[in-house]
Amino acid sequence: MTKNQYTLGFIGIGLMGKPMTLRLLEAGFKVNVWNRSKEKLRAVTDAGAIAHSSIETLAKASDIILLCLANTEVVQAVVNSHIMHSASKAKLLIDLSSIHPAATKVLARELKQHCNIHWVDAPVSGGTAGAEQGTLAIMAGGSQDDVEIARSVLKPLYQQLTHMGEVGSGQVTKICNQMIVSCNVLVIAEMLALAEKSGVDAKKIPQALAGGFADSKPLQIVGPEMASATFEPIKWHVKTLLKDLNMAVDLSLQQSSAIPISALAAQLMQLHGSQGYLEQDPATLIKLFSHKDA
Repeated sequence: MTKNQYTLGFIGIGLMGKPMTLRLLEAGFKVNVWNRSKEKLRAVTDAGAIAHSSIETLAKASDIILLCLANTEVVQAVVNSHIMHSASKAKLLIDLSSIHPAATKVLARELKQHCNIHWVDAPVSGGTAGAEQGTLAIMAGGSQDDVEIARSVLKPLYQQLTHMGEVGSGQVTKICNQMIVSCNVLVIAEMLALAEKSGVDAKKIPQALAGGFADSKPLQIVGPEMASATFEPIKWHVKTLLKDLNMAVDLSLQQSSAIPISALAAQLMQLHGSQGYLEQDPATLIKLFSHKDA
C-alpha cells in the first residue's frame, strides 16, 4: 500500500492539529477527523476532511490513527475508553502529542495486546508556523518498520524526522527539546526586561544578536513580541511549556538525574501561570520581569 492509499484518522483539531490536517489533505490523503469541540472541524471539513461523530467510527474507517491531543490524561482517555474497545481496522497509531514517556510505553503495550495496533510516538517541534509550512521537527519512537511508515505518511508535515529508538524515546527527546525551549524563553524575557530598564531599546535586541552565539529561533520569534508587548494572536500556550517542564522534573526524578535549571524554570512557569496566563502565549512571560501591559 502506497502512502496516499492509507486512510488517516486524525483526532484533535486544535492549534497544531488543524494545519497538520490541512497539509495531509493537500498531499492527497483521505482524512477522517474527530474533535471534542465540533465547531473546530469546520476549517478541515471545508477542505475535504470527513467528520465523524465518534472516535469508534473514525477508528473503524481508518488505516492509521493520528493523535494530536493536549496532554497525557487526554491521550489515555481517548485510547483506553474508545480506541482500545473499538473494532478498528487500523494497524498503526501515531501519537503527535507530547505526553509522558512511561504512559506512552504502557499504552503502546496494551494497545498491541488488545487490538494488534502498533504505536509510534512522534511528538513535534516547530509551532503552528512549522505545522503550516510543513517544516516541523519530529522525534519518533517505535520499531524500524513502524517508524518508516510514519516517515512516509507524515512527510507533508516535517523538515526532519529522526528515529530516536524504541517506543517512548520520541517523548523523552521532546522533553529534552522543551527543557531548552522553556529555559530559553524565560531567559529572553528577563534579559529584555533588564535591557529596557538599563535604557536600551529592547526592540533592537533580536536584530543585534542575530547570527551570534546568543541567537535562536525563540529569540527571533518571541523576542520582538515581548519587546513590543504583542501577545496575540496566541500561537502556543504557557500551560503547554509548564506541562512539559513538569514531565522533565518527573523524568529526572525517575532517572536520578539533576536538572536544577529546568526545575527552576518549572517553578517560574508555574508562578506565571498561576497569575492567569496558562491559556496565554509564552510571550507574556515578559510580565514576570517588567510591567508591560497587553
